[in-house]
Amino acid sequence: MPAARPFVRSAMVEALASEEFDVLVVGGGVTGLGVAVDAASRGLRTALVERDDFASGTSSKSSKLVHGGLRYLQQGEVRLVYEALHERQRLLRNAPHLVEVLPFMLPILTKDGLVSRKIARALGSALWMYDVTGGWRIGRFHRRLRRTKARRLMPTMPAERLASAYVYYDAQADDARLCLSLARTAADLGAVVVNRCAYRDGAVEVEGRSIPVSARVVVNATGVWNHEVPTRPAKGVHVTIPWDKVRNEIAVVIPVPKDRRSLFVVPWGPRPDGTFTHTYVGTTDTDYRGPLDDPQCTRTDIDYVLRALNASVTTGVTEDDITGVWAGLRPLVKETDDARTADLSRRHLVTTSENGVITVTGGKLTTYRHMAEDAVDTVCRALGRHERCRTKRLRLNGHDGSREKEVARSIAEDPGLDQPLVTGLPYSRAEAVYAAKFEMVNTLDDVLSRRTRALIFDRDAARDAARSTARLIAPHLGWSDERIDSEVAAFEEICLHEEVAGRIREDELHA
Repeated sequence: MPAARPFVRSAMVEALASEEFDVLVVGGGVTGLGVAVDAASRGLRTALVERDDFASGTSSKSSKLVHGGLRYLQQGEVRLVYEALHERQRLLRNAPHLVEVLPFMLPILTKDGLVSRKIARALGSALWMYDVTGGWRIGRFHRRLRRTKARRLMPTMPAERLASAYVYYDAQADDARLCLSLARTAADLGAVVVNRCAYRDGAVEVEGRSIPVSARVVVNATGVWNHEVPTRPAKGVHVTIPWDKVRNEIAVVIPVPKDRRSLFVVPWGPRPDGTFTHTYVGTTDTDYRGPLDDPQCTRTDIDYVLRALNASVTTGVTEDDITGVWAGLRPLVKETDDARTADLSRRHLVTTSENGVITVTGGKLTTYRHMAEDAVDTVCRALGRHERCRTKRLRLNGHDGSREKEVARSIAEDPGLDQPLVTGLPYSRAEAVYAAKFEMVNTLDDVLSRRTRALIFDRDAARDAARSTARLIAPHLGWSDERIDSEVAAFEEICLHEEVAGRIREDELHA
């Protein structure tokens, strides 16, 4: 197996130019990074290139849940749920620093506070099936709650309509940081991984250079940007609000009025006293026909989410309460033109084109490892290699707390780095410095959007912290005063673009 590589971008770029590879992965989202980890762990000489930043597309804009998908059982996708729950357990074991158990509540809200035995039995049966399909592996079974206990877990629910509730268990992860952990794991295994590096016709464009890359097999893991397999982009939108507007101690599943969908209401940013800084609500699931590089949360999306939330809480959440938004595109494998995207399968697909390019697409965050395994199996067949998969029990970079130890060491050397990076959010200045030194940061947006999640949880606070953050990381990135100014201006433009999109209805945005 190749020796571990330092996670240093300049050295990675030179390796692209001077080495030959068995496989080149195009796309630095969770699927592509999973492919790179799998291939490198099997001893294949592996490289990965990403046009923008790691996880800058779909993989930083998910619901941040590692779950089987209870609603997929209702669609008859029993095998998909079984596989996803199996992968959930592997992630809990292999990435304990990133993935944690998260209880979910299913409240039963009715017009008169009473629920029929038929409805209660149906929900109970669905949850028993979820447990039996694999939910039990988390170590807990679902249970039913009385009205008073359910309301304590989310006291903003309308008491007169709350009949009872169920609690079941899944898991949660910071999707962007999971991707970064995979990138560093691939490097630990000897892979070359480079962000801000566009691939085209056998060469990569990076920092004004065109570098031919020699690889025996190319894997296309570009998601909705792939041109090899027909997919239907589905837009998923989330909005963030202060936790005090909802006060949910656990995640809650709420119904969307006059629709067959439901939304997640998930607490985020734990405080020492057991409360949270924010709650996010989502996701929508709608056909998307706009520019792939610029999905936005529109007024239509915001109205949809707030209408659903306000049907389940009594606090009257308004647009003025929203502190952040994010919109991402899922690459759903195209099976039909007339089905709702919400009803399409989350199964993945691996294909080989006439020119030998292997494409992996579809799927979901939770099943990235299984998708990668199938893709690398296909790579091995193309190379005539017989290497078994080694990722089922492979611990990801950072599982030993190495990042936390390094951050703590830097604070011990400079106590001022213990101060908050962004007001009101649980990120220290030391984390930004660590990202600049060790996590292949190229822009201010990399730090405020993906190395931390400041932008999506409190856009105004992140914007206020933009200049101080840029000055903090500038010495570690060699930025001049002019570069600091340009990075701050670029980040402020991102914030402004989101604000403008939030005032435009969906049908007006792409008119």
